[in-house]
Amino acid sequence: MISINEKELSYMKGLTIGDLATSQNPDADVFILNGCPVSANTLVQDGDNCAIIQKGAIPTPAEMDYLLSSRHSPGVHKIIKKSTVAILGLGGLGSAVAGAMAKIGIGKMLLSDYDVVEPSNLNRQHYFVDQIGMQKTRALKDNLLRMNPSLSLELIDKQLTEEILPHLFRNVDVLIECFDNPVMKAATFRSALTKMENVSYIGSSGMAGFGDNNIITTRMLRQGMYIVGDDTSAARPGMGLMAPRVGIAAHHQANQALRLLLGVDKGRQHK
Repeated sequence: MISINEKELSYMKGLTIGDLATSQNPDADVFILNGCPVSANTLVQDGDNCAIIQKGAIPTPAEMDYLLSSRHSPGVHKIIKKSTVAILGLGGLGSAVAGAMAKIGIGKMLLSDYDVVEPSNLNRQHYFVDQIGMQKTRALKDNLLRMNPSLSLELIDKQLTEEILPHLFRNVDVLIECFDNPVMKAATFRSALTKMENVSYIGSSGMAGFGDNNIITTRMLRQGMYIVGDDTSAARPGMGLMAPRVGIAAHHQANQALRLLLGVDKGRQHK
């Protein structure tokens, strides 16, 4: 069997991906085989995963999720689609992490923030001028659904406390801490460590300014628990938060979440 845009077809020796396009979508002009772009005359093999796409054509909602993930390695999408992550704090880190999760086709995201979009956010956060004054959860939901209309999103518009964290997030696969507030950073870590033993955790510490890219790292604290940043460059007078370096840290967090979901790195549920 072969798969083409998530539909299974019988395999025939000598068939090219262009032949598949002729029968399934004659207007297709982008051909992806097992996550890699190929020419129309590329032979397909039994078990291959194929995607055919027509440039400029907007896919249906049913097609969109698969086509977004067509560049992934085979098998990745099925795992990600069953996974749930929570993003706590939707500022420069959280809004960028959420965008990355949307584009890989995560099954569900819990988005938590109680603040509104303000002008000073726009230098690094993934919002628009016409969203100033909107609740961040609702503004980010609008933006993410424009990236991937098939997302499942749960919005949490309340100020979190250490007491309610386990109740809200105990069933997610990965908890991604993106707070500015050091008190809430510590509270989230304690809650994850002591009361959410099956939830993997990715925290953050140090990404202000425009220092060396390569001193932002992903460090394992213990199995399934990680911290991203350089551990030193906190925001202060003379060292602000800027999009490039915050974005580096955010994508460290997003990639570490992906590694945990795929089992490349063991999460906390693996004993």
